[in-house]
Amino acid sequence: MPRAVDGAKRKNHRKKILKQAKGYWGRRHSNYKTAKDAVTKGLSYAYRDRRDRKGNFRRIWIIRINAACRAEGITYSRLINGLLKAGVSIDRKALAYLAVQDAAAFKAIVGKAKTAGISG
Repeated sequence: MPRAVDGAKRKNHRKKILKQAKGYWGRRHSNYKTAKDAVTKGLSYAYRDRRDRKGNFRRIWIIRINAACRAEGITYSRLINGLLKAGVSIDRKALAYLAVQDAAAFKAIVGKAKTAGISG
């Protein structure tokens, strides 16, 4: 069977890869062979980092909560333990939002955690 050199399928595939490599540096954006490798690696990084982003946000939320807790005279771990004992189910994203945007509500939650931590 003869080898296809200039068929539509082949051209479209190469065009698609080179379009994805737009903006890459050097030959990586114009040479098919190097662009193919660069695009493959870029897509695998994108897949991995979409999952890593969730963990990064969780770290940021914990840092914010911890900073706000220490201003109230309690550590992050004691706050979480107190909330668990008090039966307050609020996620870290909401807690971080309250810590930054609504200090009064956060203070009330910390108070609840402190009382539950002492009595528990």
